[in-house]
Amino acid sequence: MSPRRSYDQYCSAARALDAVGDRWTLLIVRELLAGPRRYTDLHADLPGVSTDVLASRLKDMERDGLATRRRLPPPGAAYVYELTARGRALLPVLQALGAWGEAELGERGPTDAVRAHWFALPLLRALDGETGLVEVRLEEGRFHLHAGAGDGPVYGDGPAPGEPDALLSLDTATCTAISRGELTLADAVRAGLVRVAGDGTLAKTLREP
Repeated sequence: MSPRRSYDQYCSAARALDAVGDRWTLLIVRELLAGPRRYTDLHADLPGVSTDVLASRLKDMERDGLATRRRLPPPGAAYVYELTARGRALLPVLQALGAWGEAELGERGPTDAVRAHWFALPLLRALDGETGLVEVRLEEGRFHLHAGAGDGPVYGDGPAPGEPDALLSLDTATCTAISRGELTLADAVRAGLVRVAGDGTLAKTLREP
């Protein structure tokens, strides 16, 4: 494990960056907000990170109390990483960074990787103040959100693990526009760009004119 580097500044922002300012750390947090993940899954969803850097960052996160590593019981019998309460507390930090970075998205470049669940945090911002389980269907795949989630996972790959309170179907262009801040979710629903299904309170709220 590499020694912890420090700015050696008596400032809370500097201390925070001592822990999460290294390249890839906050993106690992983004992935672990989905719940426990295996090393191989993390590596697959962080294109561009080397195995050595990923392993080093995970060890640093364990040392700094942001994540833990545990072995799943049989038949899984694999090691997974998951966020601690302190690690989960970085959600509003990522949300603020995402909101600040909306203007930086621009058009998707030819070398830009994309995963369906990377749209989870922008859509959670769009659902701020709402509560419920939401399934999202895009061309790239499905994922689900836990709007107003407490201590559990914030999102997850694949269909919702139960009857969703709302099911959103939209194309990637619309999701990208919402992510860029060019379009609100409510306006997208009113324009027919997002189809809302479901009988839950959240679905009814989203369909309100």
